[in-house]
Amino acid sequence: MTPKDRIRQLERDLWNERDRRYSEVQAEKDKALQIKQTADSEALGLARQNIAAEFEKANRLREQISSERGDYATKKDLSAAVDKIGETIRPLTDYVSAQQGKTSGATATQVVFFSIGGLLLAALSVAVALYLKH
Repeated sequence: MTPKDRIRQLERDLWNERDRRYSEVQAEKDKALQIKQTADSEALGLARQNIAAEFEKANRLREQISSERGDYATKKDLSAAVDKIGETIRPLTDYVSAQQGKTSGATATQVVFFSIGGLLLAALSVAVALYLKH
């Protein structure tokens, strides 16, 4: 083999090696792209599952809130109930107030009568003492 033939053979080997490497690199890129597409597809599936689970949780919470909404009294309901109770016991409080007024009035009248009686008794005692002294 002549040196020229040897150089051509080496060039062909070099070109073949380069083509082989390009093919291998392209094959690896294709594999990587396939892996990436598979991973993207699986990630998308997982994201859909997560979103579906979050929606399900939100729906359950919404249902729970809706079902409990009737269990608790609103401010308006409580205000109406307090007003109704106040109207119901108003006659009782009026009666108690009247009775307390009568009792305190009667007690005050008794105190006045006893005071006047005591003054009259004291005046009578003084008069009797003065009469007996003379």
